[in-house]
Amino acid sequence: MVQITSMYTVVEVFCTMSDSSSMSALERAAKLFRRQGGILRMSDVIRGGVTRNTLYAMRDAGQVEQLARGLYRLTELPALSQCDLVTLAAKVPRAVIYLISALAFHELTTQIPHEVWIAIPRNSEPPRLKYPSTRVSRLSDAAYRTGIDTHRFDGVAVRVYSREKTLVDCFSRRNEVGLDVALEALKSYIAQGNIRVDLLMKFAKKLRVVRTIRPYVEALL
Repeated sequence: MVQITSMYTVVEVFCTMSDSSSMSALERAAKLFRRQGGILRMSDVIRGGVTRNTLYAMRDAGQVEQLARGLYRLTELPALSQCDLVTLAAKVPRAVIYLISALAFHELTTQIPHEVWIAIPRNSEPPRLKYPSTRVSRLSDAAYRTGIDTHRFDGVAVRVYSREKTLVDCFSRRNEVGLDVALEALKSYIAQGNIRVDLLMKFAKKLRVVRTIRPYVEALL
């Protein structure tokens, strides 16, 4: 009888230790997420010393949610303010929000983008994402690097082309977005105030669309 009791005690201690170890692993994982702003890729989780099994246990326990394939977020955080942009920026750090999506971000258009328009370097491999739906443009080094602003949402750095660079991009790609969209954006830009014609022309010169955009700017100012 003593042996049976002893056996149960050993099993009970083992289970308690196992549960404690599991809880410690979950707590360590949660701390890793919090240190990194609450959103991590699978590769970052593993690099931080957290196993796949622990991550899946967190998911099954409702501690994290899967935003996209290989991308997880703590559920204790407030709702995402820019879900698509944050998810994309976390998955594709080199991406810059571009054209229609950048216009929408800056409130320069009435167009509603049904996919996230992004720019990446010309020699980069386009991302393959199931979510969010993306439209990818590969740009030359000069066009890609010019006029990038960085905004932080929910701890994630989201790169977006500035208002002036976005206007120039729209006139440069007017056959793709439509001249009417570019003109609407220019009128909205002027209506918003804080007009920087010098910067607009600087970007237009760099992208070689000064002759295209200047007459419209002069006519509206």
